[in-house]
Amino acid sequence: LARLEFIINNYIGVHPRAVLEYPNIDPDLKRAVESVARGYASPRQFYEDKLVEGVATIAAAFYPKPVIVRLSDFKSNEYKKLIGGSRYEPDEENPMLGFRGASRYVSADFGEAFALECAAMKRVREDMGLDNVEIMVPFVRTIKQAERVIDMMAKFGLKRGENGLRLIMMCEIPSNAILADQFLEHFDGFSIGSNDMTQLTLGLDRDSGMELLAIDFDERDPAVEFMIARSIEACRKQNKYVGICGQGPSDHPDFARWLVAKGITSISLNPDSVVATWEMLGKKEA
Repeated sequence: LARLEFIINNYIGVHPRAVLEYPNIDPDLKRAVESVARGYASPRQFYEDKLVEGVATIAAAFYPKPVIVRLSDFKSNEYKKLIGGSRYEPDEENPMLGFRGASRYVSADFGEAFALECAAMKRVREDMGLDNVEIMVPFVRTIKQAERVIDMMAKFGLKRGENGLRLIMMCEIPSNAILADQFLEHFDGFSIGSNDMTQLTLGLDRDSGMELLAIDFDERDPAVEFMIARSIEACRKQNKYVGICGQGPSDHPDFARWLVAKGITSISLNPDSVVATWEMLGKKEA
C-alpha cells in the first residue's frame, strides 16, 4: 500500500493549486514555487513527474505483484502545511470530518488537482508499463460520491477494468459497511481503514489528544468488529479483494487472529510488528 500524500509531503512540498495557478499567483508564492520546481519545464510538470517517480519506484520494486496506491487523503490542516497551502485551504473546526478524500476530488476547487493525480497514475500504468498498480479511493461518504469519482477517473483516462485496472475503496466510514454491497458495485474490493472506522463508529476524535477519549479507542470494540465483519462478508460474498490498513492488527495480535478467522485477504502491519505477527498467525494456522 502506497499513499500519495507521503510523496506529496516528502518530495513535492507545494500545494497543487499553487502549481496549477502559476504564474498567476502573488510574487512571494511565485518565487517559492519556482525554487521548488527548478530544473523542470513547469511547476505542473514538476508535480506530476514527482508523483510518477514516487509511485513507479514502488510499483517497479514489486512488479508484477499488485501494488495499491491510495490517492491523496490530506485533510485541510495538512494541506495548509504545504507551500501556499494557507492561501487555498478552509479553516475547519474538525478537519478529520471535513474537506477530504472523495468529496475533495469532486469539488470545483480541487477537480483540476485531482486530474493531475490521475494523469500521473495513467503514465505509470500505461507509459511505464507498470500495470500492477491498483488505485484506491479514500473517504467515500455516499454512493453518489462513489459514482461521481468513478466517472471522473474514467474521464481522466482511468477506467475501471480497462487494461486490467482495478479500483479499490477505503472502507472507513460506517456508511461504507452499512451499504457495502452497493459500494462494491462500483469498486473491485475494500481496504478497511480501521482507524477511521473505529473513531467514526464510536464517535471519538483520535486527534483530540485527550487521554480520556484514547482509553475508549479500540478496534476490538463489538460495534467496530460488527462493521468490519460486515464489510469482509460483503467482499467475500462477491469474491472481491478485502484487506485492512490501520494500527489495530499491529497493536493487538488477537485482533489480527480475529481478522484471519473472518476471512481477510491481506493485513498491513507496522515494520516492527511484521515478523512477530506472522509467526503468531503461522502457529495459529498450523
